[in-house]
Amino acid sequence: MLPACLATQGTADQVAPTQDDSDVRPPATKADIAIVKQARKVLNSPLKWNRADNRICPADAKTFSLYCALEKATDEVIGNFEHRGAVMQEARFVVDEIAPNQVNYRHRLMDYNNDPTTTFADIQRVFRLLDARIRKRLADGPAASK
Repeated sequence: MLPACLATQGTADQVAPTQDDSDVRPPATKADIAIVKQARKVLNSPLKWNRADNRICPADAKTFSLYCALEKATDEVIGNFEHRGAVMQEARFVVDEIAPNQVNYRHRLMDYNNDPTTTFADIQRVFRLLDARIRKRLADGPAASK
């Protein structure tokens, strides 16, 4: 019993690999499509775009980064935001795909959002590609989640 207890102890900044695996690919659901659709509504205008993301998403915000639009939409659709949920992870993979040379992105969604070369059209492209990826994963079935 003691070794199991010791294995779970650590400092506040330590996160178990299974809890914060940046390459984890949780199963996609139909709710994920609704989340992407809602995120596009949340961030449907350049005037609503927060170009200075810090990954802190106030409930009363009037502007939204890519990350915060996805967080807000997730809360609105399923009521339970997960930092490594399927939508958030697929969004990260989309950024990897469309900005492969940005090795300096420590936080992919935040840094892509804040990149001075990113445009509002780029953010909308992320939503389109994200929707397509999730739909493809659902069509391909459970094997696509591995």
